[in-house]
Amino acid sequence: MALRTQISERQKRFGAELRRLREAAGLAVKDAGAFIGMGGPQLSHIEAARTGLDPARLTALLDAYGCTDETYIEILKDLGSSDGKGWWTEFKGKVPALSLDLAETEGRTIRTANYETLYIPGILQLPAYVEAIYEDSIVDGPWGVDEAVQFRMARRRILEEDRDFHFIIHEAALRMRFPGDAVMRAQLLHLLDMAERPNVTVQVMPFTAAKKPPSPGSFLLCDPGCSDLSSIIVDAPGRAEHYGDPEIIAAYRKKFEQLKELALPAVDGVEPRRGMASRDSWGILQHLLYLLQA
Repeated sequence: MALRTQISERQKRFGAELRRLREAAGLAVKDAGAFIGMGGPQLSHIEAARTGLDPARLTALLDAYGCTDETYIEILKDLGSSDGKGWWTEFKGKVPALSLDLAETEGRTIRTANYETLYIPGILQLPAYVEAIYEDSIVDGPWGVDEAVQFRMARRRILEEDRDFHFIIHEAALRMRFPGDAVMRAQLLHLLDMAERPNVTVQVMPFTAAKKPPSPGSFLLCDPGCSDLSSIIVDAPGRAEHYGDPEIIAAYRKKFEQLKELALPAVDGVEPRRGMASRDSWGILQHLLYLLQA
């Protein structure tokens, strides 16, 4: 079988998980390969995501590694056997590969936790807001603004599915005026509409948050229903870093829980009680809408 020349984040994660399990079992790559009638170099190619592994051999390998978590095994098998195709396939060659990897990772997720500092979260953005982001951006490749908008609008379909979404948005992102006041007002109203959905939670991190400084960088935690196979996606200039190491995932989960405590109470889909003793996310969004009318 020919080795892959282009490797997706899903394929990388599958290989990395097999390597992690082997090392946890204390087996050398040569000895692990012997369990499934495979040489060490072949297994090394699989762990490096240069090639895949058929389900039967995967089952035997997981038995050899002493893996007994049925949920983990089921999700890992799906990770390894997937052909990587989905709605995002139609955008291949039209948007960067990192966007396709993001969509595929989201497509396997049942719970997301997203913290954003300077922008509205991607799947909550309106077309005009996306256009304002991309029209002056400098990106490598033949990517156009129209394709970027179409792709981001297609990503929003995940909100209609049976999944849970928790967004924490820094007040800085809500006060940005780069799209123009009319677009920003429409965007804030859209946030309020989305927050009324039972599977969507929106919190605002205010400038006045006390005790600890806010996390300086945005991140997205994607949970497919198994903590050990969750992914952390962190934006960087021209790329997106995917992390699957259990310790890194645990650290970001802890960070998100801290951010939840620091942020204002969530928008709950109903008007807040009059005379509330403290501010909430609904109130600050309404205040910002008022400022955009001035």
